[in-house]
Amino acid sequence: MAKIEDSDVDAFMRRFWLILLVCFLVLVVPIFLAAWYMERRLDTVADALRFQAPQAMDESLLDEKLELLTAHPVQGQTVYVPAYSHVYHEDGKPHLLTITLSVRNTSLDRPIIVSSVRYYNTKGNEVKSYLDKPLPLGPLATTEFLIERDDTSGGSGANFLVEWVSNEPVTEPIIEAVMIDTRSQQGISFARSGKVIKEKSPENENPMTN
Repeated sequence: MAKIEDSDVDAFMRRFWLILLVCFLVLVVPIFLAAWYMERRLDTVADALRFQAPQAMDESLLDEKLELLTAHPVQGQTVYVPAYSHVYHEDGKPHLLTITLSVRNTSLDRPIIVSSVRYYNTKGNEVKSYLDKPLPLGPLATTEFLIERDDTSGGSGANFLVEWVSNEPVTEPIIEAVMIDTRSQQGISFARSGKVIKEKSPENENPMTN
């Protein structure tokens, strides 16, 4: 039997530790580096998403930016507003509702003129015209028109046509119908916003159909 020399044992152990070192470098170090890289990436993402307090605009740039902040300036519109004098429930029974038409001038410093408010029924026939003459509406002012609960002339497909104009470009008014009834054990209320069907813009003096 061949005798194992000490030098052979030392050489074997050196090769063994060298192999372990290579395996460590090849397998463990890349995993460590990948984990370190992912942690840094997560920290970067977290820093990017961190809350930052809003910064005030440079006053020297404020004046030239103000015109860009005006939302969709217009000088007149015809607005279709859906409304419901009743809705159906159970086996088709009508649930009567009170309707409030709300017209809100959103301009901070300019009036608008409500020139026409007309109420139509489900068949598209005009039921009532509310204005005998134009109604001025000051900055941030609101006017309202009421359809009482017992007035069933409009029906479930009722609607309003609201026309307004302004001498200067203004922000769009908010025009909506609010339906409500509180007589039953479970009250009901909902709102519907108007849809612009004609518009007069500062660039075009003639109304245009959307």
